[in-house]
Amino acid sequence: MWDEQCDVLVIGSGAGGMTGAYTAGREGLSTILVESSDRFGGTTAYSGGGMWFPCSAALKRAGVHEELADAAEYYKEVVGTRTSPVLQDQYLTTGRKVIDYLEKDSDLFFVIYPWADYYERAAKSSRGNRHIVPAPLNAAILGDLRAKLRPTLAEEREGEPLADELVGGQALIGRFLVALSKLDRVDLRLNTPLVELIREDGRVTGAVVGGKDGPRRIRARRGVLVAAGGFERNAEMRARYGVPGHATGAMAPPSNTGVPIEGAIAIGADTDLMDQGWWSPGLMRPNGRSTFTIGFNAGIFVDAQGQRFMNESAPYDRAGRDIIAAMAAGKVNIPFWFVYDDSTGPMPPIANFTQPFGNLQDYIDSAILRSADTLPELAEAIGVPAEVLNRTVERFNGFAAEGIDPDFGRGDEYYDRQFTDDRPPLVALSKAPFHAIAFGLSDLGTKGGLRTDELAHVLDGAGQVIPGLYAAGNSMAAVSGETYPGGGIPIGSSMVFSFLAAMDMATAPVA
Repeated sequence: MWDEQCDVLVIGSGAGGMTGAYTAGREGLSTILVESSDRFGGTTAYSGGGMWFPCSAALKRAGVHEELADAAEYYKEVVGTRTSPVLQDQYLTTGRKVIDYLEKDSDLFFVIYPWADYYERAAKSSRGNRHIVPAPLNAAILGDLRAKLRPTLAEEREGEPLADELVGGQALIGRFLVALSKLDRVDLRLNTPLVELIREDGRVTGAVVGGKDGPRRIRARRGVLVAAGGFERNAEMRARYGVPGHATGAMAPPSNTGVPIEGAIAIGADTDLMDQGWWSPGLMRPNGRSTFTIGFNAGIFVDAQGQRFMNESAPYDRAGRDIIAAMAAGKVNIPFWFVYDDSTGPMPPIANFTQPFGNLQDYIDSAILRSADTLPELAEAIGVPAEVLNRTVERFNGFAAEGIDPDFGRGDEYYDRQFTDDRPPLVALSKAPFHAIAFGLSDLGTKGGLRTDELAHVLDGAGQVIPGLYAAGNSMAAVSGETYPGGGIPIGSSMVFSFLAAMDMATAPVA
């Protein structure tokens, strides 16, 4: 009944899928990795490629020395009891082990990238001593593999030329591709979507995958690892599970439609956190998308009444959750508006658009960017009460003069000041003309998925292990629950549980 066989079948090619395939192959297991799209890398290839791995070797080489207990105290206070403490402990203790394991291969090397934790008021938070990234990689080293690596958002969506040096998520996937090319036990396949998982006598024994030659049945003697991202690009699934925002605001590749998650549900898998995502404010684009945007150095967000409703410079997931709360309370409609003055011209005072802003005139022509000589005229242009917007700006200008925001605490935490050389991002709106640019809600992906135990085994509705089935990354219900403790948590947790899954399969009985 099988067209081919292997020890391990990996679904997905982001950081988790690559880690799982690499670990399985290095442990001597014949491994097939299938990617549904035409490029390897998933959302990871678009990302900064960071990992939140306290006490890892990369940090120690940079002179960072802390007790893991301090990082654990921070993480557990932020995450709370929404997820299993056993899974939380597993993530916290395994991250540095993953780096130790990977760095035994000269193709895989990591360096510190100082990035503040996202909840500075929590106990033992850090201003930049827990976050690492892959070392940059000369793109020429990839050779023919370069054409198989999903490009950056700037390259893919805006047509920018390919870079000579790979950084961030590009470097992470690129380094894995190089390392995997040297493992003859690992077979990487593009344009090979999962069709269904096969469960026999209670155990997952393989899967049906698609391809140019039609469906193929692959037996996986040790197990199947689902690490194929979330369902952020599936509008129907988002609506079914009540995920805020829209698929057009998701930053993941179009292939992230949740088919592997639904395939696991169909054979009895349980899920959790299915209404959750990794959020951010989303700059609205002339093409109708909302894109992940960080680093608000000036300006203010206003609601439907022309009032501020959040700390504009807060860590992006917290900011996104403030937007969702305001939407639920009926205060914010999509689009809502980011209001700023002409101190730096009509371009919004934002440090990082995550992909090129594009042609300013396109925003004007599509009415995404609106300008006026006075605040009352701008208020009319964006449909908010003029007297309220005037009062809002006057109040904010007073805060800017004092350097303190008593309403929302903007600038109180170090993350708020990361893009302003540690200065509070409180800048008066005083120079005409005044501008407003439209925003929506964006996300880095959904974070609800298959419920697992501490070894990444997928569980059924009764909490029992489904033998032969594992999950990691955004295909797995996030260990961080309804919070985002720090940059690198999504990729870090994806790598940890894929590593644990592969290690478990290395000692698992043959089906």
